[in-house]
Amino acid sequence: MSLPARAALSEKPNVSLSLIARTPRTVRLSLIVLAATALGACSSIENLASGDKVDYRGTASRSSGLEVPPDLSQLSKDSRMAPGGVVTASTFQTTPLATATPATVAKPNADLRIERLGTQRWLVTTMTPEQVWPQLQAFWRDRGMTLTLEQQDAGVMETEWAENRAKLPNDIIRNTLGRLIDSLYSTGEKDKFRTRIERTATGSEVYVSHRGLVEIYTSAQKETTAWQPRPSDPELEAEFLQRIMVKLGAKEEVAKAAVSTTASTPARARLLANTAAASLQVDDGFDRAWRRVGLALDRSGFTVEDRDRAQGLYFVRYVDPAQAGKEEPGFFARLMGKAKQEGPARYRVSVKAEGERSTVQVLNSSGSPENGTAAKRIVSLLVDDLK
Repeated sequence: MSLPARAALSEKPNVSLSLIARTPRTVRLSLIVLAATALGACSSIENLASGDKVDYRGTASRSSGLEVPPDLSQLSKDSRMAPGGVVTASTFQTTPLATATPATVAKPNADLRIERLGTQRWLVTTMTPEQVWPQLQAFWRDRGMTLTLEQQDAGVMETEWAENRAKLPNDIIRNTLGRLIDSLYSTGEKDKFRTRIERTATGSEVYVSHRGLVEIYTSAQKETTAWQPRPSDPELEAEFLQRIMVKLGAKEEVAKAAVSTTASTPARARLLANTAAASLQVDDGFDRAWRRVGLALDRSGFTVEDRDRAQGLYFVRYVDPAQAGKEEPGFFARLMGKAKQEGPARYRVSVKAEGERSTVQVLNSSGSPENGTAAKRIVSLLVDDLK
């Protein structure tokens, strides 16, 4: 779309849908076709340029500022270009030019790699959590995501629920009216991402976990809908790990290769039978098992209220899917005197080392072994993710 065409559109802000609705049908169709041609051309060029598989920005404005790579953010300015008074021709001839000292820039991708166990991937870097944290904050905000949880001391941040607008059909109708009333378009899916930063002896590990919702009809007439959980998407997690790797300084082709060439491994977790508490065993020492269990809890939809690494304990809240949405009685239930249902149950997930392996157990809120239906479901969800 040419610049004059853009200017013409911007000079007519009062041409609205209400005006189109009041015009005769033939003129309405002409206006719609004209808008389709103009806006469709602009959006098609934009889509070809971006080629993005994920877009959570919706109608938010795109950032137009230039971003300084992390390895260049601390470079000192060249004082030779700073104004510092009057310089005469004679002074310029008699004063030698200062020799510029080349800046030393670290290799951007020398300390970044992707590791994988089963369906879990994570990013390993020699950057400290303090260096990674602001970069990740900027990363999610650049994606158009609002951070609803930011706990730097725990190394956890979480985004709001958002739609991946890239899944919407990119047809001529959406390219015209959809750009004007985009809120009428919906994918029927929402995503939330939690980022966890773990400190290591050599730097940091970054984990990204995805949770999803899908909108379903709740009546035969298809008049009402409700949101229900859908499985986490490991490939979507890998996509964002790749983009974070680029954000931290890696070249795009290197990041793509790191994600695609990371081989999976045989199953490394299994359920344990005949134990006092619902338990599973994972083929990792404590450090690795602790981090992987934390990621599995995030991906499975648990709310981690606290954690005590010294004791190997995660303090979690868990809502049984059969009871989801039933915690608060309705108006008529309260009128009939029915008591409020119990809220989310609290458990402790214990991780204990046993040589080269670790045992994961479910304890109740007081720390006693738990082996009920909910506890068995918890270890079943964890073992599926830790295999």
